[in-house]
Amino acid sequence: MRTINRIIIHATASREGKEQTVEQIREMHIKERHFKDIGYHFVIYLDGSINEGRPIEKMGAHCKGFNKDSIGIAYVGGTDINGKPKDTRTDAQKESLIQLVTKWKKEYPAAEVKGHRDYSPDINKNGKIERWEWIKVCPCFEVLNEF
Repeated sequence: MRTINRIIIHATASREGKEQTVEQIREMHIKERHFKDIGYHFVIYLDGSINEGRPIEKMGAHCKGFNKDSIGIAYVGGTDINGKPKDTRTDAQKESLIQLVTKWKKEYPAAEVKGHRDYSPDINKNGKIERWEWIKVCPCFEVLNEF
């Protein structure tokens, strides 16, 4: 098994209320991004169902430079109907995300839980990643405040 030091939360950047399946994401990641498989290990659908993506034993392709020792979890959504970043999680998605992170934290208690955007470079070297430094807005909510 891989060493897991990080649990990284993502949004799929799909529009609010529009379901996206593991199969659709896998196809997009393979055809458009030229990945070997879907980049995420888990995808949480709008109804809260937790769906497996890339096998956990395999390194993901979800956060460049941090894939080797991480688990990638994405919730379907992340943009409003106009495509602007927004926390679109349903109550069911929020509950499932807590369940999934709790499960993996029990397995890997030392693993840090952060959002994709929290792995942006600290350009001004002040020790914290500020909004203007984000490479991506994903996952559109403050992960550090929830876990």
